[in-house]
Amino acid sequence: MVGGPGLLLVWLYGVMSVGAVSRSVYQIATEYDRAPLAYTLSAIAAVVYAFITYTLFRGGETARKAALVCCAAELVGVLTVGTWTLVDASAFPDATVWSDYGMGYLFIPVLLPVTGMLWLRRARR
Repeated sequence: MVGGPGLLLVWLYGVMSVGAVSRSVYQIATEYDRAPLAYTLSAIAAVVYAFITYTLFRGGETARKAALVCCAAELVGVLTVGTWTLVDASAFPDATVWSDYGMGYLFIPVLLPVTGMLWLRRARR
């Protein structure tokens, strides 16, 4: 079981999972044709958040390594999509979870993977 700062990390990833899943399911079900790329990317973010939440909660060395890889991939995704939304806003008629580096989510999407990777590296010791 996770405790201390790790518990806060699990909680934050859990909240982001619920938010991203809810948002993407609703948008894909009701208005997918409006912004398919944005809604698909939000669904991908939801899967990544859910997987990281699970691995952090599960614990163990294998789960820690998997979470570390996923946090790095998440950071690459946030930076790529964040930059893409700034460079070519016309490609995104609606925002994704990672648009503008997660500005719609108080920049948590860009801060969370960095924090997660730092904690996971420290937790290894």
